[in-house]
Amino acid sequence: MTIENGVTRRGLLKTAAAVGGVAVGSGAITGFPTIWAQNIKNVTLRQFGTGVSDVNAIAVKCKEDLGFTLQLTALDSDAVTQRAITQPKSYDIADIEYWICKKVFPRGVLQPMDTKKLKYFDKIVPLFINGKLTPDSVIAQGTAPHTVGFVEGQESTKFSKTPTEWFTMVPTIYNADTLGIRPDLVGRPITQWKDLADPAFKGKASILNIPSIGIMDAAMVCESLGVIKYADKGNMTKAEIDKTIAVLIDLKKQGQFRAFWKTFDESVNLMVSGEVIIQSMWSPAVAAVRSKGVPCVYQPLKEGYRSWGGGLGLAKHLSGIELEAAYEYINWYTSGWVGAYLNRQGYYSAVLETAKAHMEPYEWAFWMEGKPAEKDIMSPEGKLMEKAGAVRDGGSFYERMGHVACWNAVMDEDKYMIQKWNEFIAA
Repeated sequence: MTIENGVTRRGLLKTAAAVGGVAVGSGAITGFPTIWAQNIKNVTLRQFGTGVSDVNAIAVKCKEDLGFTLQLTALDSDAVTQRAITQPKSYDIADIEYWICKKVFPRGVLQPMDTKKLKYFDKIVPLFINGKLTPDSVIAQGTAPHTVGFVEGQESTKFSKTPTEWFTMVPTIYNADTLGIRPDLVGRPITQWKDLADPAFKGKASILNIPSIGIMDAAMVCESLGVIKYADKGNMTKAEIDKTIAVLIDLKKQGQFRAFWKTFDESVNLMVSGEVIIQSMWSPAVAAVRSKGVPCVYQPLKEGYRSWGGGLGLAKHLSGIELEAAYEYINWYTSGWVGAYLNRQGYYSAVLETAKAHMEPYEWAFWMEGKPAEKDIMSPEGKLMEKAGAVRDGGSFYERMGHVACWNAVMDEDKYMIQKWNEFIAA
């Protein structure tokens, strides 16, 4: 398995082993019983998820700070869903999105988390607790994370409508997604989702081919075009699905789409090459295009953003020292270093306070407050991402996450939707 940045899993483990040998004896691990500290170095936690957050640097830093090995596998979203359900003994930590959690948690393959064991639970962004960024926010359509964030009890697989002591996942990463554009090639301002369907971009547009996400982008386009008004974009009727897919098939037959991408790298390559000039995109992919010296903008749109969020879930089989290590890992994950790492790529961390403590004030001002960069903005790997003076596309955290129209979703008619989506891809 090759992880997103091109590092093989075998290489990752070699690297992790090399840096990890000193961790246990160096004082990095504190506050544990002696026997626990002696045994922890023998623990390996197997984590799988999408390439978005299953990255080598996190595994290496985990080994340095905690002493045990984090073994990563990166897959696409559909493969993640399938593995979570069908191979529950093959992983210890599931790094999954909330729409995937809606499919996975009721299957009984993950265990509810005790919120009393989560050190930073009370500092988690309220979006994940009650669905609101601020007290007067409107809850967005789709599978909002808080709707699948809690279960009714320690042995329950039934989602709770209100917060309980039992968490399905610890939120770790989220973002407000929109269209990426090549400003040097589109030739005019891009202001609405319907611009993706403009005949001016025939053969130069792309939409992502992950049904549960792509259908939401399609819904944003259809509402923007004025051809459909959904009761809830995140839970379409069969008639609404049919109409949405008919619009997509018509666009495809007219030659609107150059490609349908599934992975981060595919979306980057399409934009860098200029084969595509407007498409569904993820914020760090836009940053990756810009880091290659190619103009690319993550375009704020009138109708708002499509949002997604992910978190870490515990496999049902985890117990004993492995379960304790998993809780320790999750508390470490939310303690700030990883949050800052994710923020520096254009994502958002779920515990803002700890991430802020691991960022320079000018970095926080750029990424989170929408202020012009006082200095050059570098990636976690030290690559130039933005020059001094640049302003983040879409502005501040509250401007972006405050304009979320819908979350990636699993519909009641999910199977039917996927069947119809596949008809669109095959058309």
